[in-house]
Amino acid sequence: MVYVFLADGFEEIEALTPVDLLRRAGIEAQTVSIYDDRKTVTGARKITVCADITIDEMVPDKADLIVLPGGMPGTVNLLECSKLMTIVDAQNASGRRIAAICAAPARILGSKGLTKGKKATCYPGLEEYLEGADVVTDSVVTDGNITTSRGLGTAVDFACELIRLLVSSDKADEIRKSVVA
Repeated sequence: MVYVFLADGFEEIEALTPVDLLRRAGIEAQTVSIYDDRKTVTGARKITVCADITIDEMVPDKADLIVLPGGMPGTVNLLECSKLMTIVDAQNASGRRIAAICAAPARILGSKGLTKGKKATCYPGLEEYLEGADVVTDSVVTDGNITTSRGLGTAVDFACELIRLLVSSDKADEIRKSVVA
């Protein structure tokens, strides 16, 4: 199971492209509102979506992968959600996969020390927050259980990397070709 977390101000393409492509690959992916009292979440470009479930409805132990999209103030709202930060810590402690794109690798994973000693990338200009990371400028990088990506323009590459990790390179290539990427 893949959980993609949504907070008000999330970057729509960074959140929804992975959900779309993961589902095309046959991977069960659910969007999760970080708000326990509502499923509707409004993105940075004022696009409102209805999440599949709320954070209280998810089963953290079933998460093969959690995805943290960027966007402002979405990334800050994710970081300020104590329930989500507990989930991120447990996911990392168990060695299960965590993926973050745009500001989220720096502002969330970096600030929590999860990029220390790992190759990581993020939105240009936020590298200082990737504490202890070997900062690279690749569009997507996976090091251990952590996958990071630079931003909206790398969302397809990001999603295909997640498919590669969860299924296979062949499936990732198949999906990439099917969407003409």
